[in-house]
Parts: sequence; structure tokens; C-alpha cells
Amino acid sequence: MNQTIFITGASSGIGKATARLFASKGWNVIATMRTPEKETELNTIGNITLLKLDVTVPQEIHETVQNILQEHEVDVVFNNAGYALMGALEAVSDEEIRAQMETNFFGVVRVTKAFIPYFRERGRGLFITTGSSAGLAGFPMGSMYDASKWAIEGWSESLSYELSEFNIGIKTIEPGMVSTEIMNKSPMVSHPVYDSLLNKFVAAVMQQENMTTSEQIAEVVYGAATDGSKKLRYVCGEDAIAMYKHRLAVGDEAFREGIFEMLNGGKSLI
Repeated sequence: MNQTIFITGASSGIGKATARLFASKGWNVIATMRTPEKETELNTIGNITLLKLDVTVPQEIHETVQNILQEHEVDVVFNNAGYALMGALEAVSDEEIRAQMETNFFGVVRVTKAFIPYFRERGRGLFITTGSSAGLAGFPMGSMYDASKWAIEGWSESLSYELSEFNIGIKTIEPGMVSTEIMNKSPMVSHPVYDSLLNKFVAAVMQQENMTTSEQIAEVVYGAATDGSKKLRYVCGEDAIAMYKHRLAVGDEAFREGIFEMLNGGKSLI
């Protein structure tokens, strides 16, 4: 029987590319998004089922998962829904802070928790989550986004021990800069006191030449879903791999000094 993957945040970027790839490999794909009625591509692929799901609404998560499990046997859950809130913390409202964590962290936790009893009773299953290189190192002007991704890192590692008792896997995909719509759609909160720092950081980011495509990250997701390993972290993208290797090599404080140097017009971080 063909395997089935459940994907959140499938309307664009990594989620959409992953839905296309898994469908091309013969998987049944349940692609969820907040507004499936606007989707014009995935709904034309026969082995993709579109469903509405807002991961910030707990009751909607519960009902959607229960309905799905009545009709489908799910093998992999890909927690991908998320966005990047950028800007100085002083400029970010409480509402924006809560929204960032509700989507990027609590949404992942709730979707995962909704599937655990099913996987446990079945005796197998796999969770994959879209993390970020921003969950491996902190970067300027993204404190709440980075916080949400660092939370995913600790949560996943801790959860891996209890899930392994029931042959359930959990893995995190950690891309660097991805040439996807997420950067264009990311809220950018400004504050005049921090404009200089923001401009420096944006200029440094825009100099990146080795961005990864959503399709390349989708290949990593597919590999994680099918390699049969218990590997927890998949650092992917040339920039993320080089950055993380550099951080481990020089240590935390030297890495931070490198960020300061980069912002002050010095050499590239890696």
C-alpha cells in the first residue's frame, strides 16, 4: 500500500514543494493550509487531498486530525506551517509575539500531540518538523522567530526519548536561507532607533549567494522520511551547513564576535 504524509503549511514554499515531491513518488499526500480554496496547483494532482487547517486553532487541529484518521492511515506528519517575524523586540507587540509562538511552536506541539496516540497504538510513525539554522544560532533582528525555532530544537530532542519507546520517530529539518515566499511574506516590524542595525542585517542577508530552493529542501524531507534512521537533525543548504560547522569549530562567543564584525562591515561570517 502507498504511504501517506500529512503536511501543514502546504500553500507555498517548502510545504508545497514537499507535497509535489511526495506525490510524484507515489505517496498519498494530505496537504493542509488555511485557505485551500485559493490553491490552483495541488488540487489538480490526483493523489493529493487538500484540507483547511489553521494550526493556531486547537479545536480545528483536533477535529481535522480525528476526521483524517477515520479515512486514512498516516505514516508521516510534516509540521511545516510557520513564518518569520523580523524586527527589534522593542517594536514587537504582545499580539505579534503570541502569534509567532502560536504558529511556529505551539501549533507544532498540538499537531504532534494529536497524532501521538494514533502512532503509539499503531506501533510506528514519524514526525518531521521544519526548523531553521536560526534554531542553531541566534541572529540579529529575529529574536522571537529564533526563539520559536530554538524551542523546536529542545522540544524535539527531549520528545525523541519518550517517542522512541513506541517506535515513533521525530526529526527536524534545519535549512538556512531558502529562496521562497517566506521572506517576502514575513512581517517586518520597524523602530527608528534600530533602523541602522536592521539595514545592516538585511544588507548582509541579501549578499547571500548560496540560497537553497524549496525543492532542494523537499528532497531532504523525503530523505528523512525514507532513510530509516533515528537521526534527529538534518542541517541542509550550503550556507546552513557551513555556518553550523563554523559555530561548532570556533565556539559560541567567537561566533557572536563574527556576527558583530559582519554587521560592522567586516568579512562574511563564513
